[in-house]
Amino acid sequence: MAFFSSLDLITGPFPLAVAVLACLSGAALLLRRHRGWVLSVVCAAVLAAGLAWAINWYMVHVANATAYDLPLQVITWIGVGVFAVLLMVLHLVSARWWRKILAPIAMAMIVVAVSMQVNAYYGAYRTVGDVTGASTANIAPLSPHSTKKSAGQASAALTSGPVVDRWVKPSGLPAAGTVYSAQIPGRVSGFTGRTAYVYLPPAYQAANRPLLPVLVLIPGQPGAPADWLKAGQLQHTMDAFAAAHDGLAPVVVIPDVNGASSANTMCMDSRIAKTDTYLAVDVPAWIKATLTVDPNAHHWAIGGFSFGGTCALQMAALHPKIYPSAIDLSGEAEPALSADRTATIQAAFGGDTAAFDAVAPLKVLAKNKYPQSWIYFAAGAQDGRFSGYMNQVSAAAKTAGMTVTTHSVPGAGHSWDVPLEAMAPALTWLAPRLGLAR
Repeated sequence: MAFFSSLDLITGPFPLAVAVLACLSGAALLLRRHRGWVLSVVCAAVLAAGLAWAINWYMVHVANATAYDLPLQVITWIGVGVFAVLLMVLHLVSARWWRKILAPIAMAMIVVAVSMQVNAYYGAYRTVGDVTGASTANIAPLSPHSTKKSAGQASAALTSGPVVDRWVKPSGLPAAGTVYSAQIPGRVSGFTGRTAYVYLPPAYQAANRPLLPVLVLIPGQPGAPADWLKAGQLQHTMDAFAAAHDGLAPVVVIPDVNGASSANTMCMDSRIAKTDTYLAVDVPAWIKATLTVDPNAHHWAIGGFSFGGTCALQMAALHPKIYPSAIDLSGEAEPALSADRTATIQAAFGGDTAAFDAVAPLKVLAKNKYPQSWIYFAAGAQDGRFSGYMNQVSAAAKTAGMTVTTHSVPGAGHSWDVPLEAMAPALTWLAPRLGLAR
């Protein structure tokens, strides 16, 4: 079972074997001696292309699963899957008995391969265990024992200098950090989130642990906090950072701000929910009350991918004293429920455009100055839409006085490849700012 759960879905022999079987299955569905078969195949291909675009339109304009058209590559793969289903139907209608048995099997193999290709584009599930939930099923809940403060930390809390200036790596310090699950209550906001996750770096496990900086991370939408552990491979990234910094790394907290995979609160206080208050009040209060962290907000940061990147930008713009540093990975120019801005404002603010504009990041940046704020932007070089957003928002942030850097990730689209490639350099850039490097 462990071997099955660890199968790599993106690289290696398993996806290659599935692709080969899918090609053979496709040949079996396409190659047939039957009068009018070529015309039937052409008609099925045209219909499949139309249905693929219809699925895209439905997801954007009806289901509101995304505010933007799916990438052309993804739409193409959806079309391939629909084409396989249509070919199977043609076989069931007019083929010999043995083809009627083989056609559903061939179609299923192609659909599996298509699903893996779409997954490979987004990088959402890297192993079978990520799909089944096995990779995060055994994460223990945060306990008082794992967060208990040592006696010397009350006086250490008065020290606001960089932790790197006070840290001497003790012998026997573990090489890896630890991930726990947690529930973060919305005591002020009234918001109820799903399970959150906390990464405690090696230094946190020292007998007299230091006061460490904080990084709050937000996943994409649709999505869940566990995406940062699975698709984002957060522990690997943080452990590598800690190894290069004598065990020091931020305490990372991954809260949920949507409540469900398909929900979208836009990280705002609106008719939908009060998730701005949740992130600005409830989450910081819980972190300070529960974990051994540096209370100096200068050493706090917030980041996220896609929806989460937009959320990080919003927090940096609206609450610079709480989150003076931010990491915006493939974020939007502003939050959205759908491609129609008017519909977004109607759903969240009852049509009050002024109320929406008062918390929209570009509008806020244009009205304020942020000489003490830093923000790191990244987007995929092949992601034209979100690279455009990055350029637009980074220019606005720079004009507003923020210290800004941008990173175009080679070969990446709007996928988890961006966090995988950009988180390490983002952390390195912020390390002196967070007190983790000189």
